[in-house]
Amino acid sequence: MKVFINFTALVGIFLLLSCSSIDRNSGEGTVTKPSNLLISAAIVGGNAQNPNGNGSGTVNFSISATNATSYKILLGNGETKELTNGNFTYTYTTSGTNTYVIYVSAYNSGQFVSSTLSLTVFVGSSLVWSDEFNVDGAPDSAKWGYDLGSGGWGNNESQYYTNRPENVIVQDGLLKIKTLKESFSGSNYTSARILTKDKFSFKYGRVEIKAKLPAGGGGTWPALWMLGSNISSAGWPACGEIDIMEHVGNSLNKVHGSLHSPGRSGNTPGTSTVMVPDATTEFHIYAVDWSATSIKFYVDNQLFYTFTNTASFPFNQDFFLIINCAMGGNFGGTINPGFTSSTFEIDYVRVYN
Repeated sequence: MKVFINFTALVGIFLLLSCSSIDRNSGEGTVTKPSNLLISAAIVGGNAQNPNGNGSGTVNFSISATNATSYKILLGNGETKELTNGNFTYTYTTSGTNTYVIYVSAYNSGQFVSSTLSLTVFVGSSLVWSDEFNVDGAPDSAKWGYDLGSGGWGNNESQYYTNRPENVIVQDGLLKIKTLKESFSGSNYTSARILTKDKFSFKYGRVEIKAKLPAGGGGTWPALWMLGSNISSAGWPACGEIDIMEHVGNSLNKVHGSLHSPGRSGNTPGTSTVMVPDATTEFHIYAVDWSATSIKFYVDNQLFYTFTNTASFPFNQDFFLIINCAMGGNFGGTINPGFTSSTFEIDYVRVYN
C-alpha cells in the first residue's frame, strides 16, 4: 500500500512536469513569444524628388507584433527608445543625408523577437548667413558691396550699374533692383549689381533665394549667381561661376541653371533649363545644393539639373554671392524698344552649411 502511494505520487509529479513542458512550448498558460514583427517608417516630406525627406529629419514610426507588450528601439544614432506603444515620432538632427540601421525588439516578459530596418534621412543644414531685407534703405553695407560701371565686363551690356536708391533699395521687406531707361554716363539704361565679395564667402552648402523676376520684356537679364573668391588672381573662367538662376526676357519664364569653368565657359557652359510659368508675377525659391561631389539646381525644391563635381573643377573653394539685372548684351539679347522700367524683387537670401 505504501509503495503504491509513492508510485502514484511519482506519476503525478511526472504528469505535472510534462504538462508544464507542453504549455511552455505551446504557449498555453505561460508566456508566449511575440511574432509577426512589422516595422514601417515614413520620412516627413518624402516624395519621388526628395526620397529622404524635406530636411526636417522627422520620421513617423509604426511598429507592431502579435503578443507584444513592449518594444525596444535602437535608432542607429546611439539613442534608444523603450515603449509600450509602437507608434511614435522621432527627429534626427545630424545635418546632411545619413543612413541609420534601426534595431527593433518586441517583448512579452522574457520572450522577444527582433528585426532591423535601414533608413536614409536628410536633415537640412544650419543657417550660416542670411539677409531678410527687413530694414528699409540701402542694402546692409556689412553684407553687400557694389559693382559700378558699364559694359557688363565683356558681355556688351547696355546698362550702367549704380548704387543710387533709384536703382537699388530695401523697401517693404524686399530688396528691389530697378532697371530704368535713362541716359546716364554714356549709357541708355541704369540698374544695380550688388555682391558679398570681401564681406562673405563660403565653400559648399545650400543657397536659397526667394525672388520675383522683372517683367520688363525683351532685354532684361536678371541673375542670382556666385563667383570664385580668387577671381582677382585667377581671372574668369578659372575662378568658376555658379549661376543659381538666370532669366532673359526674350525667353519668358525659361529659367537657366549653369556653371562656367575653363573649357565650359561662354556659350558652352554646363547648363539646364526649367519652365516657371509665373516667374515674373510670383515669388519662387531658387536654390543650389553644392558639395564636393555634385551641384544640384532647384526651383521650389524641384530638382532640374545635377552637375557632377570633381577636384578637376574650380568649384571646390570659397565663392561669393551676386545679385543683378543687366540689359541686353551677349545673353540678354535684343532690348524691347518700348521698355521703360522693371523691378527685380528679392525676399531673402539664405546660406546653409
